[in-house]
Amino acid sequence: MRIGEIIQELELWAPPALQESYDNSGLIVGSRDWETDGVLVALDCLESVVDEAITKNIHLIVAHHPIVFGGLKRFNGSSYIERVVMKAIKHDVAIYAIHTNLDNVLWGVNAKIMELLGIQNHSILSPMKGALKKFQVYVPVASVASLEAAVFNAGGGKVSAYEECSFKTEGVGSFKGTEGTTPVIGKVGEREFVEEAKLEFIVPAFAQRAVEKAARTAHPYEEMAYEWLAVENVATQYGAGAVGELAQEMKFDAFLALVKKAFGTTIKYTPAVKETVKRVAVCGGSGSFLLGAAKGSGADVFITADYKYHQFFDADGSLSIFDVGHFESEQFTIDLIADRLSEKFPKFAVLKTEVNTNPIQYY
Repeated sequence: MRIGEIIQELELWAPPALQESYDNSGLIVGSRDWETDGVLVALDCLESVVDEAITKNIHLIVAHHPIVFGGLKRFNGSSYIERVVMKAIKHDVAIYAIHTNLDNVLWGVNAKIMELLGIQNHSILSPMKGALKKFQVYVPVASVASLEAAVFNAGGGKVSAYEECSFKTEGVGSFKGTEGTTPVIGKVGEREFVEEAKLEFIVPAFAQRAVEKAARTAHPYEEMAYEWLAVENVATQYGAGAVGELAQEMKFDAFLALVKKAFGTTIKYTPAVKETVKRVAVCGGSGSFLLGAAKGSGADVFITADYKYHQFFDADGSLSIFDVGHFESEQFTIDLIADRLSEKFPKFAVLKTEVNTNPIQYY
């Protein structure tokens, strides 16, 4: 398969525009035009993972964490980052990262953690601001269906888990073409009145350009009348962290044991605030920035990683913080990505790395 076909599916699943400003998700090494007989999925793309891809004759690695975050000024192998990039280029191994954009979708990294712990009906813990736009466009009544189809196909008309959502009002529009115009309806210099519809769509901000381009292509007029509006609606499918509830309330110690077994690690935690646990907030990776949102959600426990000593005091009797470790909290992201690719490309070789890339050891 062409690597570009695989990337296209990944980016429909977790649009790159949803990544955080500091991130570097996307194709880091290689070309979309390259071909590969399989894909190797990993949490981190280290030199040992590139070696594994070479041995298995795979020309695409999909990793959660980008190997490159900042600019590289030289390639002489003096750092592990340079060695990874150099070896990948030398052996035609493409590296693609799907990082915070996969963190920031309802069905992403945190959904996998929720599934692992049996937490139900989860929602975004901290919805992304400015993630939605409203698109209004005026079109002849006869062209409503074709323009709606174009907007829907480009990613517009999505409200939460619903698709192909629009609103239509009909009326009479008027215009007069001046010298140099070629109106589709009417004559230059004469005011024309046309039965038109005003169509309204909610559009994810990352799809704004695609939707406008598709609408222009489908619109019959030489000049399309439209407007984009900012909306304050909560983006229920995009944002950081997740929160949900256990099917059955559990004793605090029992839930602690469940988490320890699920992640296979030592847990650093603050004392129980309540004897039982029902509502749980999570954030795979470094999630201390979401503590306020976790408290506001009414969670009994907040599961995340990378907490510093003094930050644990911030629990302040509102909830219990569970620090399960960065690698440990995201280790099942490998399964998440591999399962998605296997579902979309059932006859394609999707392999999970056999390399343990956790840089931290426990004694």
